[in-house]
Order: sequence, then structure tokens, then C-alpha cells
Amino acid sequence: MLRIAVQSKGRLYDDTLDLLNEADIKVSSSKRTLLVQSSNFPLEVLYLRDDDIPRSVATGVADIGIVGENEFAEKDEPADVLMRLGFSKCRLSLAIPKSENYDGIRWFNGKKIATSYPVILRKYLDANGISAAIHVITGSVEISPGIGLADGIFDIVSSGSTLVSNNLKEVEVVMESEAVLIANRQLDAAKRATLDSMLFRIKAVRNAEDKKYVRMNAPKANLSKIIDVLPGLKSPTVIPLADSEWCSVHTVLDEKRFWEIIGKLKEMGAQGILVTPIEKMIL
Repeated sequence: MLRIAVQSKGRLYDDTLDLLNEADIKVSSSKRTLLVQSSNFPLEVLYLRDDDIPRSVATGVADIGIVGENEFAEKDEPADVLMRLGFSKCRLSLAIPKSENYDGIRWFNGKKIATSYPVILRKYLDANGISAAIHVITGSVEISPGIGLADGIFDIVSSGSTLVSNNLKEVEVVMESEAVLIANRQLDAAKRATLDSMLFRIKAVRNAEDKKYVRMNAPKANLSKIIDVLPGLKSPTVIPLADSEWCSVHTVLDEKRFWEIIGKLKEMGAQGILVTPIEKMIL
């Protein structure tokens, strides 16, 4: 039985359970039970605080874990990152009062910085030759400059609205973060096999993200031009139609370029364009 450590509440909790559900790994979402077993996969879920997950995986209390990259970097535990998961994205940044004139990282020399991430911050300051005092604080880091506790802060930034509401401005992005899947370095063969099966499912889910399956009727006279603008996985599928001058073209499009490409296809005479979301995609 493979054991995964998962955050017990918050956005990362929701995103992780959504991922497991999309991979058809059924797990109870009850927050009253710390350890639950999947009903259809050899996996049990251990619900923990996010900052406890790296050590739990490194010491073998859990075999794998899903945790914010920022927490994993801060705890600096000996475990392996197997996969970046693409959700719960944020960044760790330095911020100072809006009223301050910022002329570069040297501004922080001799200053006091409040943070919940002293390990990451110290490494960054040392790498840039900055001598600053670090004041470790948990929760509400952003109020520190306003009450005279620090000159600036180092904290998680998502939308930036919290900084704005506290009259702060982001001046240096130190680290981009997202959810990562980490693993203990001493997994036995049986657990490794279960993990490989799980990774196969997760990759199929992730491959399908922001992808659309597109079918269209296309005039054969423009087929080569249409194929040239389609960024399919390998090449689109072309199927003859009853009308010998037309064919059906099937392909996969990235949603980011969807409208740009659809516009070109229509200019080339494509008709009856049907778009379908993709749940899983195995490459």
C-alpha cells in the first residue's frame, strides 16, 4: 500500500483531491479522519499540515506527498521531486512600502525583513551579497512594515491584492512556486510499481489540460494549407467524406492558440467545426 501525504485543508487540499478524482483514484474527502484508504486503488491518504509534509516524506512516514514547492524548498528535506503539477501557483517575493524609492536589491542592506520563509530568504540574500536582519513571523507578515516591525517583507504573492491593501509593492520575485509531487528515496519495488501506475494516470490527466479535440469538414483543395496550420501531436487524422471534394480533419489544439488557429481554418474554408474537451490523453 502506497501512502501519500496531502494538505489537510485549503486550496492545495482541494486541487489535490480534484487531481486524484480525475485520475480515477477515489478517496474520501472527510476532514475528520487523518488517514483514509482509496476504495479502488492501493493508496492511502494521510492528511497533514503543509509544512509537515516534506519531513513526513523524507523520513518515510509517508511514501509520497503533494506540497507547495515553496514549503518543500523551505524545509530543505532529503526527498525527490517527481513531478510539477501545474496548480496552486504562487511566487515568493520581497515587498516594501509603496512610499519607498527602490533602486535595486541593495536597498535591503542593513534593513529588517519579516518572513515565514527564513531559509529561502537567507539563501537569496547570501547569493546577492546582502546583509539584512531576518525577523521570523508566522501569519499576517504583510502588516509588519505598517506597525514598525520590519522595513520590508518576504512572503507568498498570488494576485498581489494583499500587498496593495497593506500599502506595499512587490520589488523582487525570488521564487516561482507550484504544487509538486515528492517521494521518499527508499521506496521498495512494490511501492515503486504502485507509484508508476499512479504517475501514468496523473500524466494522462495533465497531458489533457488546456487541450481541445477538434473535428471539421475541410475542402480537399485547401487540405495541405489546413494541415500546415494545425499543431497536432504528430499529424491530424484525415477521413474521406461522401462528397469527394471534402474530407473530415481531426486534431488536438492547445486552448491558448485555439481562437487564432480556428480563425485561420475558417479563412481556408473549414466548416462544421466541432470542439470537444479532453479528459485524459495518453502520449
